[in-house]
Amino acid sequence: MGARAALAAVFALGAAVIVAALALAGQDQDPVGRAPAAPWRALAPATLARTEVAAARVGDLVYVVGGFAAPGGTTTAAVERYDLRRDRWRRVADMPLALNHAAAAAHGGRLYVVGGYREGLGRESAALLRYDPRRDRWARLPDAPTARGALAAGFVGDRLYAVGGAAGGRALATLEIFDLRARVWRSGPSMPTPREHLAATVAGGDLYVLAGRAAGAGNLAVTERYTPGRGWRALAPMAKARGGIAAATVGGQLVVFGGEEDRGTIAEVEAFALGRGRGRGRWRWLADLRTPRHGLGGVAWRGRVYALQGGVRPGLTYSRVTEALDIAPR
Repeated sequence: MGARAALAAVFALGAAVIVAALALAGQDQDPVGRAPAAPWRALAPATLARTEVAAARVGDLVYVVGGFAAPGGTTTAAVERYDLRRDRWRRVADMPLALNHAAAAAHGGRLYVVGGYREGLGRESAALLRYDPRRDRWARLPDAPTARGALAAGFVGDRLYAVGGAAGGRALATLEIFDLRARVWRSGPSMPTPREHLAATVAGGDLYVLAGRAAGAGNLAVTERYTPGRGWRALAPMAKARGGIAAATVGGQLVVFGGEEDRGTIAEVEAFALGRGRGRGRWRWLADLRTPRHGLGGVAWRGRVYALQGGVRPGLTYSRVTEALDIAPR
């Protein structure tokens, strides 16, 4: 199968049954607070038009890596840096490998990138890469045990958790953990729901794994939490099933945005309340994305979430779009 045909196949996973999956995954909920007045605002566009990127924040800088780049959908090693204070983009050192559908996370002033696809969607990667912003230099760390793309990742303490994704066209429940101090990988307990094109975010020492999709099940609205040493727990599902998404933790909330379905890219944005306040453990609507996209990057900073690049239509489309939504007082 050619790279473009393989790409089309992955984006079409479960398309025929997405409507049924939406019904099964909790769309009959009634989240609180539909579309408040505060809208997403447009910011400076990126230097490249891309989709299926990975992104993470290091201090007041965001790094967006890899993906498919316009024109032509070539898998890229490009890395862009977005200055959150100055609303400016610039290119920095490329990754050692061209990757799409990778996962990114930050820890200790450095950026980590794991997994992804090397060539179109035909070759999964197990690579773990580390970027040092002060030296503008990449290093390769020990490969993960499982090569996969369309996964999610996050740090809890000094450990990187890589979860889900796909290999050989099959959605995975795999959890693998890299200990930064020992520089070794180990296997963790499998996620209850195998899925790819999912998102993960960390809050209060827990890893939250959100939505995604799987062949034969279409888009999912699943919310699951992993607590190191205690295992997995299912939480209230989202109102909107979605895959190809981004997520971030801000203001005591998990915010999920973006994605694609058979009808197009997804504008609806949802937030899940943590802590002990009003609405705890429930999803509510936030303002719709100004530019609905899938395969985008997402980060949070000072009470605001940022949606970065991504495809404006299902399949192989691209954008340079940067948008932000205020969630909590800055």
